[in-house]
Amino acid sequence: MYIQSGELVIILGDKLVFRKRFLKSLRFRIIVMLVAVGIIPCLILKATILSNYEKRAVSLKISELQNQSMILCDQLDNADYMEHMDSEVINAELLQFSNIYNGRVMIVDDHFQIIKDTYDADQGKTLASSDVIKCFRGKGTNRYDMKNRYIEVTSPILQNNRRAVEGVMLVTVSIDAILDSAEILEGKANLVAITVFILLIGIAVLIAAVLVRPFGRISRAIEGVTEGYDESCNLHENAYTETELISDAFNKMIGRQKVVDDSRQEFVSNVSHELKTPLTSMKVLADSLLAQEDVPVEYYKEFMGDIAEEIERENKIINDLLSLVKMDKTASGLNIKPENINELLERILKRLRPIAATRNIEVVFESFRPVTAEVDEVKLSLAFSNLVENAIKYNIDEGFVHVSLNADHKYFYVKVVDSGIGIPEEAQDHIFERFYRVDKSHSRKIGGTGLGLAITRNAIVMHRGAIKVYSKPGEGTTFTVRIPLMYITQKS
Repeated sequence: MYIQSGELVIILGDKLVFRKRFLKSLRFRIIVMLVAVGIIPCLILKATILSNYEKRAVSLKISELQNQSMILCDQLDNADYMEHMDSEVINAELLQFSNIYNGRVMIVDDHFQIIKDTYDADQGKTLASSDVIKCFRGKGTNRYDMKNRYIEVTSPILQNNRRAVEGVMLVTVSIDAILDSAEILEGKANLVAITVFILLIGIAVLIAAVLVRPFGRISRAIEGVTEGYDESCNLHENAYTETELISDAFNKMIGRQKVVDDSRQEFVSNVSHELKTPLTSMKVLADSLLAQEDVPVEYYKEFMGDIAEEIERENKIINDLLSLVKMDKTASGLNIKPENINELLERILKRLRPIAATRNIEVVFESFRPVTAEVDEVKLSLAFSNLVENAIKYNIDEGFVHVSLNADHKYFYVKVVDSGIGIPEEAQDHIFERFYRVDKSHSRKIGGTGLGLAITRNAIVMHRGAIKVYSKPGEGTTFTVRIPLMYITQKS
């Protein structure tokens, strides 16, 4: 099969991506964890058993050699071997002992001379090792040399069953048989470990597949969301506490998405309706004029005045929409600089007092201290202007609007209180939504677009602030705004 170079690069790239994803997957980590938990104790157990086997075997061999050496030493003493070394019986037993244990036996006299060597290699030579010297002092010794693979045991030969030591028996025995047995045991242990390792991998793969299955279902459900919201998208994955929490969070997200989608559709519908209404009114007025002949000038002036009002209304809606779009952008568009909030509020109230005066509404400003804060003057002015203008619009004749400013070490607070018509409790959670009106007929009569409070809230949120409303129908409304004195940039 022929594969072009480009196709080969794609295949290798896909394999690399798959391998990287698999190595980072929860399934792979569960497999590694289970295998490690299973195999590490096996390896520790194997090493412990082998080490204990070798120590135990060497210890038993040393004890056996010491016992046999003591028996031979008694026989040497009884046969007065140190004086009569030509005893055939004793020499035969020494040789037999050497052959049985595949070792070497040497007899050393009190002059440290080797008087008997079953290997006939060092007989007549001097041997004054530390073990031999200790043994002449009446204390038998034993030594295990792992590097050279032998055991060495010394036993004192007592003179006539008395405490005096007249010689030393030095026995050296190879431990090749023990080590060979240990190697055989290690080989079998390795075989068992490999078998256990293979079984553990198989079991771990199965367990990992079962454990991550709920997460797979969650992934498929999340992928299904890209095809559009559906009631069936709700998750009910209760296999683990974690999957239950993920399911709850996912369902909340889906719920919020549905709310956002509904809000978006409602917003588009409202925008279409709000923009279409003035155009419809203008068309009706224009058609009325065109349908009549020789229309009096007074009618023309009246109809043109109505058309001008509808144009102004259309212009106001468009301007509010543009302001709202700007507010929806990220806070990077803010022009933050220190501003005197007292002066900012004074300018806003100075501009709006003539409007309030037409209905004898008293506008009062109360400042508890000078306040300087890092804000975007244009956007914040728009927010406060909307609050005060609404307080005037939805007020009663000869009412009042009270604006107060205060601050602490971290925030400044603006409160707008009016004596107006109030807001029903069920509507207070919706007044910051776009195009929402408590009383649509009244709002249209006074020229409201339903976007003012949405713009206000967005501007305040962009400043990391908060706005709350308190109101009762017929008793007026209070808006409270809290904004940080220092603008804090959010970390990305």
